[in-house]
Amino acid sequence: MRIEAAKPEDSRAIAEVHVASWQQAYIGVVPSEHLAGLSVPARAASWQEATRTGLPHVLVARNQEGIVGFVAYGPSRDQDAPANCGEVWALYVSSSCWSTGIGRELWLAALKQLRSQSVATITLWVLSENARGRQFYTAAGFRPDPASEKEFNLCGATLKEIRLVFQDGV
Repeated sequence: MRIEAAKPEDSRAIAEVHVASWQQAYIGVVPSEHLAGLSVPARAASWQEATRTGLPHVLVARNQEGIVGFVAYGPSRDQDAPANCGEVWALYVSSSCWSTGIGRELWLAALKQLRSQSVATITLWVLSENARGRQFYTAAGFRPDPASEKEFNLCGATLKEIRLVFQDGV
């Protein structure tokens, strides 16, 4: 497996991982009508733009079968974030590769890049009911920011998300 910078021609494969991961990981968390309506072509267009502009930065995990995961990261999008705060915008791995270490390798590669930019704090947003994701990020050193939890509506369902924070004293 290799971790490398995504190229525009990787956009469709990234979108396929993104959509399939959502459809698998969020069963029972996100309304089924939303999951069914996710579009690979629409996601591919947004990943095409990201890989073309470099915002967010995107790294892919590639094995002999192709792209099996990706991480997108960049400056924090939070209004209250200091200038030296980075954010993991997305991290997804094909369900067939869950618990194989690929997600951790993607996270460590993004962390290395963020550290090289003198980022001292890294945040991400996760659905509060995403137990698997929260467990992964806790093992990676993220801690919840309890005051950040907020609700939003998706397809008539109220969901909660919480900001997780990683600090390593860079």
